[in-house]
Amino acid sequence: MRLLAVEDEPDLAEAIGAYLRTAGHAVDLALRLEDAEAAAAGTDYDLILLDLHLPDGDGLKLLRRLRAEGRRTPVLIVTARDRITERIAGLEAGADDYLVKPYDLDEMHARILAIHRRATGIVEAERRFGRLCILPDRRQVLLDDAPVHLTLREWALIERLSRRPDITVTRAQMEDTLYGFGDEVESNAIEAHISRLRAKLGRDAIVTQRGFGYRMGQV
Repeated sequence: MRLLAVEDEPDLAEAIGAYLRTAGHAVDLALRLEDAEAAAAGTDYDLILLDLHLPDGDGLKLLRRLRAEGRRTPVLIVTARDRITERIAGLEAGADDYLVKPYDLDEMHARILAIHRRATGIVEAERRFGRLCILPDRRQVLLDDAPVHLTLREWALIERLSRRPDITVTRAQMEDTLYGFGDEVESNAIEAHISRLRAKLGRDAIVTQRGFGYRMGQV
């Protein structure tokens, strides 16, 4: 997933970013409300982690703007504001969940995945494509019931393709899934990932739609 983490404490922001990247996500960080608004305006994120107490304003301003524009980007508020009235205000403003600091990073990630499942309507235990089985909750791929080792980016790519197997995913959309702002992206990076996935899963696992992008196939 492509995530935006809005957090004004630099050390915590870096820790969140490192954790989520290790979990296979592309993560952009914003330390100020202004930066968060600019990032959200220019990128279609799968989810936004939103701190409320920011040096140049209240994070709820960004949330209310998104909802006023009709944008349903999932938002997980992560904040030290722990009063019931503040939690209610955040949820009424359109947040999908509310997590109070200090929190465990594993719980944060579990909530991100749960919100994503609700937002996409994808709750199935497995996705089957012939001999290929993808287990989203376990972040595992099986070929003929044998586990296949994938890198974090290979997993992110196959998860993105298999999420909506009837939809062709463009190269630009794949780059948005795999890379955050500032990441160096080689011109043939996506093609290289696709080639390695086909070597591991079978050439028919991913179908090329020339001039458009890629979609899932059947092995």
